[in-house]
Amino acid sequence: MMMQHSIFRLLTDHILFTGDLQQDIQSFLTANQCEDIAKHCMEVGNEAKRIALMFGADPGSAEIAGWLHDISAVYPNHERIEVAKQLQIEIYPEEEIFPMIIHQRLSKVMASEIFKIDDQEILDAIGCHTTLRSDATLLDQVLFVADKISWDQNGTPPYLEKLNCNLEVSLTHGAFAYVHFLWTQRENLKVIHPWLREAYEDLKGKVQLV
Repeated sequence: MMMQHSIFRLLTDHILFTGDLQQDIQSFLTANQCEDIAKHCMEVGNEAKRIALMFGADPGSAEIAGWLHDISAVYPNHERIEVAKQLQIEIYPEEEIFPMIIHQRLSKVMASEIFKIDDQEILDAIGCHTTLRSDATLLDQVLFVADKISWDQNGTPPYLEKLNCNLEVSLTHGAFAYVHFLWTQRENLKVIHPWLREAYEDLKGKVQLV
């Protein structure tokens, strides 16, 4: 199990961790002025558990991944690249341009070091929940889709109807619905993360084979 990096002390020293993971995540986010993120993470956990039960993934793992996926929101965008450097995370040029995207990989490290998650499948799903990745696992896709359904913005997501329709075919079709939506909007995106590009090509081939 990884030791906690000293950079996290300012975020954790004032919190009494109880061993109840769900409660500790909520306390961590709330104590660090991220009450709305705490609510979103709990909602994504519920949604991930629901989708996991639909498609044969482990519901407990899915729920935990959902609870933890956005814990790096405690760092504002303008701090994330510096935090990633201190954690010795390899930084893609696209993340330098648009630091919001690196939050998925910051959350992965924080889940391991602060909350002592040692299940690599959970950590990997957290680490790609924004962009997905090529050869995504079942849990990767569960968390990815759950996060997109439990939208943290106002209004109804423009892709939601298509995503839910595709989800009736398969989980992979559901994941592709969102990736394809982004791909059609790519001229308007600040960056195209290489993992998103790889996920698009990978899923496109898989949904055509089904």
